[in-house]
Amino acid sequence: MKKRSGKRHGLRRASSRHKPADAGREPGAGSGVSRARTSSAPASGDLFDREREDWLRDPAVAFDAWLANQQFRASSAQVYRAQWGLFLEWLQARRKTLATVDRRSIADFVAGLSIRKPQRARYLRLIERVLDHVRSIEAASTNPARFIAQDGEAGWRNARDNEPTGFLSASERTTLIAHLSSPVIGRSGAERWREYRDRALVAIFLGGGLKTGEAIALTMHNINAGTGWLTVDGDNPLLSRRTRLAPFAVAVLGAWLEARAAASLAGPLVFPAASSGKPMHKATALRAIDALIDAAGIAASREARASPQTLRNTFAADLFESGVEAELVGEWLGFAQPVSAHRLHRAWKTWGSEQIADEVDEGESGSHDA
Repeated sequence: MKKRSGKRHGLRRASSRHKPADAGREPGAGSGVSRARTSSAPASGDLFDREREDWLRDPAVAFDAWLANQQFRASSAQVYRAQWGLFLEWLQARRKTLATVDRRSIADFVAGLSIRKPQRARYLRLIERVLDHVRSIEAASTNPARFIAQDGEAGWRNARDNEPTGFLSASERTTLIAHLSSPVIGRSGAERWREYRDRALVAIFLGGGLKTGEAIALTMHNINAGTGWLTVDGDNPLLSRRTRLAPFAVAVLGAWLEARAAASLAGPLVFPAASSGKPMHKATALRAIDALIDAAGIAASREARASPQTLRNTFAADLFESGVEAELVGEWLGFAQPVSAHRLHRAWKTWGSEQIADEVDEGESGSHDA
């Protein structure tokens, strides 16, 4: 997909944090955001105390250490490092630190970005994610970035939005499927089975077209083993339906069911939140998508967040591309009226035309640069 100027802006601004410090400035002086390479580690032997000190003393270096443990692709890590660097520069200019940053400060920062709303949301998600980590070290229960993200009237939302119906591009879909199908390595115990679970959950959205509520409510009796079909229960038994899983989704789901059985998870739910079998919260599903989109390396090139609806739309798009009639696609998606399927089909065709136009524009721009 076409990359917009917001990311380039972040890369350009963030590069300044590599400039040498002003002569005569003591390490750690000023706002607390500047680097302090010569400060010694705290005397406390408590790991969490040391890590908290790292974030407060040198948030750029602490971010690099945190980023290295997130298993992001190099291209994604570069974008996140640039975004974080821009945020730190903004804090430093206003004499704020990670200890003193508040909701108003974060809202002002995001609202002041001269980029489109989906790109603002990406900045906010990164800040939210890092502050989740920092505040968990502090045993704090509040994250100011989360309040901003959940505020439907927040000023940062006053930016041009994308089209209401989004899809993954063909290359993004291929890349994500490759990641979902890759071996699970470097994980053990609960972390391992949760990785299998999350991959299968995303596969169900992308390769089966389920909604979030439908996926987390699936039970083992909904799986028609060996057939590639899922039964999706409706609130009314007359509204139950079947959907055909894409071959990759059958394989990813099968790997999860094997891991689920090996872990002896309780309960009938296909995607439990814990070994006790309790139901998964919708927010967990959203985090799983975010993490896997990041891990696959396609988040940085997207303007809009890849939601369960985006993956569901992409399931339909793949069927349209394969020549499946809109009415049948609508049946598998659970549309009550055929008009909904035709509306989605038109949205897909419009989106495809825009992708072609973007590619032409990029090609012409490249030829002029040459």
